[in-house]
Amino acid sequence: MKPTAGPARMKRRHWGLLVTFVLFAIVPFVAVVIYLFTVAEDQFHSTAGFTVRSQEQSGANELIGGLAQFTGASTASDSDILYEFIQSQEMVLAINATIDLREHYSQYWPHDWAFSIWPGATQEDLIWYWNRIVGVSYDTSTGLIEIHVQSFDPQMAQDIAKAIVDVSQERINELNLQAREDAMRYAQADLDEALELLKSAREALTRFRTRSQIVDPETDIQTRMGVMTSLQQQLAEVLVEYDLLRGTTSESDPRLKDARKRIEVIRDRIAIERKNFATTSTETGGVSQDYPSLIAEFERLTVDREYAEEAYFASLTALETARDEANRQSRYLATYIRPTLAESSEYPQRFVLSGLIGLFLLLAWSIGALIYYSIRDRS
Repeated sequence: MKPTAGPARMKRRHWGLLVTFVLFAIVPFVAVVIYLFTVAEDQFHSTAGFTVRSQEQSGANELIGGLAQFTGASTASDSDILYEFIQSQEMVLAINATIDLREHYSQYWPHDWAFSIWPGATQEDLIWYWNRIVGVSYDTSTGLIEIHVQSFDPQMAQDIAKAIVDVSQERINELNLQAREDAMRYAQADLDEALELLKSAREALTRFRTRSQIVDPETDIQTRMGVMTSLQQQLAEVLVEYDLLRGTTSESDPRLKDARKRIEVIRDRIAIERKNFATTSTETGGVSQDYPSLIAEFERLTVDREYAEEAYFASLTALETARDEANRQSRYLATYIRPTLAESSEYPQRFVLSGLIGLFLLLAWSIGALIYYSIRDRS
């Protein structure tokens, strides 16, 4: 019969594991708790919420459709820009120019070194610290932006939040100004281009009329067609008269000779008139260019002038619309949560931080112990 196992006893490796647990988990946890509850200064927070709004477009804009779309980016993209701007170096420098961030947040250095910044912090250090004291949340679906500012003084937290809102409003105004200037510049450039196009079209039509000596080829050809119709009527009358004379008189009658002469002259005139429609000669009464080409050129020039006129009036309307848009603020910052003033401190969250740090230390020690025993068993 095998002897009964004796009572379990602590071995050296067990004592070593316990010592490491105390040194790397218990002691740091106690130190953190002592620091948070006895050393760390109370911090107050201020919350502000805002979004970028755009005024509804007027009915005049809807009439000209896409010609009046000079307002630039949408409000969603403006919110994206503002979200990145709040966390940028430019925002930090703008706030620091009105509020001395180094002086306020270094007042407890080195007493509360974990939540303070050192007095000789560089600009890059201040930007890094800014992302610790200012939290920005952004809902891309609604465009709502909410900021949370932490400070050692409730009034200072509110002042920083107000400064962020003011600087954000200035940036939106700059975007508005840039959009208005771009709208006016583009609209004026389009109007100048349309005006030059209209001048060129009218000058081309004037040169055509000077060269052809015809104000309106369509009216001129209608006049010539009237002449042709009159000649054909005269020819028909003379032919009828000639037939009547042939039936009642002899061939030697001088009236028959005169009638035949008139018929030849009228037919020659009709042939010349018909030839003038497709000849470039001016000897027979032509206009130095055949009428089909003349009509085609005139119609092309007329279409160019009409298009230039429509483009000019559209550009003029677009300029007036852009000027109307420039006279009012198309985008603005709508603050739905004004910067709050805290009555009690909520930061640092001592219990939450203690729990998280304790959990982290426990996990780190457990992982280290598992790695040690894994290497020990393999060796």
